[in-house]
Amino acid sequence: MNPFDVIKQRMQLVGSSYRNIADCATTVMRKEGLRAFYISYPTTLIMNIPFQSIQFGCYDLFRKTLNPNGSYSPLTHVVAGGMAGAVAAALTTPIDCCKTLLQTRGASIDPEVRNASSMMQSARIIYKQQGFNGFFRGAKPRVIANMPATAISWTTYEYFKWMIARRDRRE
Repeated sequence: MNPFDVIKQRMQLVGSSYRNIADCATTVMRKEGLRAFYISYPTTLIMNIPFQSIQFGCYDLFRKTLNPNGSYSPLTHVVAGGMAGAVAAALTTPIDCCKTLLQTRGASIDPEVRNASSMMQSARIIYKQQGFNGFFRGAKPRVIANMPATAISWTTYEYFKWMIARRDRRE
């Protein structure tokens, strides 16, 4: 998915001149090479592992708090899933900002940004140019986007788990 995320980020930049996905992909490939699509891969992993860990832990905590008896409750799963996604997204936003800087570096006119090649370099640049608040740019949209996604995922998971258990009890 990393190459698609790079394309998405590039196309979302203000003043992006890409006409479509293919134009973006071929232009990035021609100008920056294959490496441009994977420069943020280690940072993506560093972000996704804590994101998923936080999400799972928070979901379990919220689910048990909202529904101590553990019965199937779609409302509980939606709320707990959404809250878990919000917490995970908020806490991992600084890493997401580093990832985004790496994914969009080729479109920057700043030589320091263009030469960034690691999460640590991107973190230094963000802090130098924007201060601590730079690590939380886009936090609200990120939280808002993750809430329904995780709510739907957990609710779907719990529904199928409930259906399978129900079917097994009848057999």
